[in-house]
Amino acid sequence: MHEHAETGPTRDQAMETMLRYGKPVALGRRSFLRGVLLGAAGAVIGNQLSGCSRSSTRLMGPSTPQASVAPSATGGVAPASTESRVLLAYFSRAGENYYYGGRTHLTVGNTEVLASMIAGLIGCDVHRVVPVDPYPDDYSATVERNVREQNADARPAIANLLDSIAHYDTVLLGSPIWNVRAPMIMTTFAERFDFAGKAVFPFTTYAVSGLGTTMRDYAASCPGATLGEGVAVRGEEVGDAGAAVESWLRRIGLLTN
Repeated sequence: MHEHAETGPTRDQAMETMLRYGKPVALGRRSFLRGVLLGAAGAVIGNQLSGCSRSSTRLMGPSTPQASVAPSATGGVAPASTESRVLLAYFSRAGENYYYGGRTHLTVGNTEVLASMIAGLIGCDVHRVVPVDPYPDDYSATVERNVREQNADARPAIANLLDSIAHYDTVLLGSPIWNVRAPMIMTTFAERFDFAGKAVFPFTTYAVSGLGTTMRDYAASCPGATLGEGVAVRGEEVGDAGAAVESWLRRIGLLTN
């Protein structure tokens, strides 16, 4: 596989046969992680499947309006305001992760740290994609499972599903990058909704491949969406990504103050 945004093989394994979730954060940063998560007004846990229409996908520039709500701390996706037009949906994995060629144990996955950072800067509803069958805490076991899922073009089931994303104009899709692409569960999520007419912005944590194939993959699984600029943060550096994330949000029009 190639990337690992919340797990961690050795560096030679990671190049083409190991998964890399956009590298993990050092154990010494736990206090930072807790602060980010609390400051983000609470990331909401939820997931759902619905249907995705089939029309062409376009690329867009930074012209999406800013949302006006914050995430709720209760279960499921609960908008802080009925005016929310931005959804931040992400998958993240904690546990044993890749870290500068070795391993570390994350209590909070890198992508969740990044999602919380984004949610703390803009008004949005937050939805964490949770698998029915959780990924192992062990890194190598997760790598092996991801290889099987990619080879089988699998669609891992999501535990708690959203009723709809029809209310949203803009969707931020976040994940680690495993073996050059987002985990297959993100394809499950994307294919179950109608993204036609919506603006979609990917964000990833990674070890080697940046955004990987997310632009191509979301173009295929969310036809009719307008794909905008994504942002990729190296897993080991996610705790220091504030300035880069803020700059990205300004470029895509979601942060204006």
